[in-house]
Amino acid sequence: MVDRKAIIERAKKINEIKRKRLEKEKEVFMQLGAKLRAYLFTGILVTAPVAITFYLAYKFILWVDGLVNEILPPQYQLDNYFSMSIPGIGLIVLILFLMLVGMFAAGFLGRFFIRLGEWFVAKVPLISSVYSLLKQIFETVFSSKTQAFKKVVMLEYPRKGIWILGLVSADLHGEVEAKLPEPMINVFIPTTPNPTSGFLIFVPKKDVIELEMSVEEAIKFIVSGGLVEPKIKNIKS
Repeated sequence: MVDRKAIIERAKKINEIKRKRLEKEKEVFMQLGAKLRAYLFTGILVTAPVAITFYLAYKFILWVDGLVNEILPPQYQLDNYFSMSIPGIGLIVLILFLMLVGMFAAGFLGRFFIRLGEWFVAKVPLISSVYSLLKQIFETVFSSKTQAFKKVVMLEYPRKGIWILGLVSADLHGEVEAKLPEPMINVFIPTTPNPTSGFLIFVPKKDVIELEMSVEEAIKFIVSGGLVEPKIKNIKS
């Protein structure tokens, strides 16, 4: 006589084994899917910045080539000298032109014309303000003798107990200093992830802590949102 109870128990065990096997296979596929998604996002993070950078550089080079080709007279255009379009030729021509302008500006005659042009621009309303601002920005960025920021500091902002990184540009002078009760410094507070934007605050010298990290290291630290942390140097206790 067939034992129905034993058959039912055996069927239950078989179903339980199948269920566990399906759950295990499902878990394996879910882990595989998670790994593939992680690989995909990692690939995007690695390749996207490089690809976008090269794409923008390529577009910029083509834009410069087209601009230089339009500026040149028809008989001197680059297309007349090359059987095929070579990206970057216009950029090379522009760089050589700027070098020649720099050589001319370094001479006595060049300095005379530059001073004459600046004097003329200074007499024109509105344009003089724009020119002065742009000149200061370019001198700050390109001049090797000028450092936009002296050092990196930590200070409590916007309230006690919360610390933030700041870049010291200079000691405070002039009318603002005269109105304040103690020696202050100018501190630029950059924002994440765009450190070119931020705000300027005046802070008492005694309320800041100077850091050993360089300005470049601080900028990387801020841009990365704290992910790229500067290497620890000799810390004075």
